[in-house]
Amino acid sequence: MPKWLENAVFYEIYPQSYYDSNGDGIGDLQGIIEKLPYIKELGCNALWINPIYDSPFMDAGYDVRDHKKVAPRYGTLDDVKELLSTAHDMGIKVLFDLVPGHTSDQNEWFLQSKKAEKNDYTDTYIFTKSVWDAPPQYRLMCGICERDGNYLVNYFSSQPALNYGFYDITHPAWQMPSDCDAAKNTVELIKDIMRYWMDLGVDGFRVDMADSLVKNDDEKIATSKIWAGIREMMDKDYPECALVSEWCNPQRSINDGGFHMDFYLDHYGNGYSTLFRYLVDGENKSFFSDSAKGDLSTFLSEYNVNYPATKDNGYICFMTNNHDMPRATFYMSEEMIKLSHTFMMTMPGVPFVYYGDEIGMRYQTDLVSKEGGFSRTGSRTPMQWDSSKNLGFSTADESKLYLPVDKSDDAPTVENNIGRKGSIYENLKTLIALRHEYEDLRNGSDFELVHAEKGDNLFIYKRGEFTVYFNVSKEKKEVKLKNVGEIVFMLGDYEINGETLILDGRNAVIIKG
Repeated sequence: MPKWLENAVFYEIYPQSYYDSNGDGIGDLQGIIEKLPYIKELGCNALWINPIYDSPFMDAGYDVRDHKKVAPRYGTLDDVKELLSTAHDMGIKVLFDLVPGHTSDQNEWFLQSKKAEKNDYTDTYIFTKSVWDAPPQYRLMCGICERDGNYLVNYFSSQPALNYGFYDITHPAWQMPSDCDAAKNTVELIKDIMRYWMDLGVDGFRVDMADSLVKNDDEKIATSKIWAGIREMMDKDYPECALVSEWCNPQRSINDGGFHMDFYLDHYGNGYSTLFRYLVDGENKSFFSDSAKGDLSTFLSEYNVNYPATKDNGYICFMTNNHDMPRATFYMSEEMIKLSHTFMMTMPGVPFVYYGDEIGMRYQTDLVSKEGGFSRTGSRTPMQWDSSKNLGFSTADESKLYLPVDKSDDAPTVENNIGRKGSIYENLKTLIALRHEYEDLRNGSDFELVHAEKGDNLFIYKRGEFTVYFNVSKEKKEVKLKNVGEIVFMLGDYEINGETLILDGRNAVIIKG
């Protein structure tokens, strides 16, 4: 396990929307380099950068045309090397995105695979036996290849699925077992890509759709085995590099697959959803919501099983948001966002901050889909730096911007957040600093539930010598204290009367001792 993960706080960057250094309207690698001091000042000491590989951008770069080439709109390989060197000099680790389940249909591997004659890549993708063989339970592209067969796609039609075999074979005429030579060769292709970037200095990968490799693998037995083998390679040759999975099943991902980290994803009705994003008939009934109608039962029923089962092997990761879901501002007020950040930065695991969440950027609901974003497009708008042209993102004409900036008169920016007492930015910066300062608030102590009862909006837990108190209701709440210690953080007003802590509404307090 890489030691640096114990004190890591990640910052996710959507590169085309972060900072445009050359005025072409699209963010780039030099733009990220220029803003590294800002990221460092916030307190984040690790980055996850969404794909920067060569791509036709039918899915914003998650359709990779060449895994070892940088998309020209972002820069060059020399820019990658400069980014890695500069970040490392500042004590910042860098994860790239890995897309192992599929490629672009313009990838050279696929161009060879769809040819009629046999070649080294014939079985790198999944084709049915003939063009007339199209079982309806599979997502297939039919009748558009020279080869006599239809090919499986993972999601968009431009994303042919790589062949890792099938665990449960239902169509033996064309489905291969997961331990066949072709499937093993696909794994070696992915390992080769990983080695290429780690040899250049990349500190690991966030893995897209990590559980999607082997098909008909409901229990993810064969898929986990593949990742366990990759972890073995990393432990041997790249022991300081890390893997975080888009999986949301830590016992499979961490314990079986060997991932160092697993994201707690927003799946409707699960623990993450009912904490932050649980809309019922249009009303937010999550725990951290203005309605104060949520409860912690779903979250605790999941977390109290998964955390003790995986804590010795890896980390469950909370994220403020990511590029695939509406921003938190779509669901929560500024007060609730600050409460949610207090929770995420004081829980075990490795927290991830999505660019712009530190200033309360809004989810834009009226945008036309860009590069396969569809409903996700509104969370991928340009970073808002200051009050200058295009909110400081780019000097390009507005018509050339990757996506439009927030045109609201009160659009949040870095400029109007920094130094403003009580801003989302200043609150988050303080919390990250506390996490770095105190080991107990990182991964130095277990999560110990003190109080969570349905209907009372009070949540209390301990992390070593720290106790964290939340009151998400509008009304004051009283809590009996066993010890009156040092207040190291507070969101709002409080009062200590003897052995009673009186919390104002929408408040959080952290007490040491």
